[in-house]
Amino acid sequence: MAALLISTDGKLLVCERCDFANSWQFPQGGRDYGETPREALARELWEEVSLLPAHYDVVDERPGYIYRFPIKHRRRGHYVGQQQVYFRCQFHGPDSLINLATKNPEFRAYRWIEPAEFDLLWLPEFKREVYREVINDFFGVEPVGVGVTGGGPEIRFRQ
Repeated sequence: MAALLISTDGKLLVCERCDFANSWQFPQGGRDYGETPREALARELWEEVSLLPAHYDVVDERPGYIYRFPIKHRRRGHYVGQQQVYFRCQFHGPDSLINLATKNPEFRAYRWIEPAEFDLLWLPEFKREVYREVINDFFGVEPVGVGVTGGGPEIRFRQ
């Protein structure tokens, strides 16, 4: 599950990961056993950016976005990738509601951008095509870095 959180002026929330500088992404995560995608959305937005369902409305939901992990990123034995449901959510609160100092922080910073400003080089190569599809499907624009491919085995991030 992943959240496309949209501000009242139409900007998209992106968050910088704690573990990789200059790596920006949407709040996202897996579903716990027995959870529906919407329940996972509510839990992940609370765990990652401290938002409650009262702070946003789900305005669109699209399943079926899939990426495979490179072998070196496969964890927990049998997980080889993720299939995600993306939710477009209208945020209707002040920025002061967003708090990254959570119990287990995943992000160090956040910012609001135009959807077309999302740079695919902020992502590991294996996630780029899914993010390109998502931004095109939900917003009808191509993100920055379309057509960019990695040059080797290392995951690179824009500096």
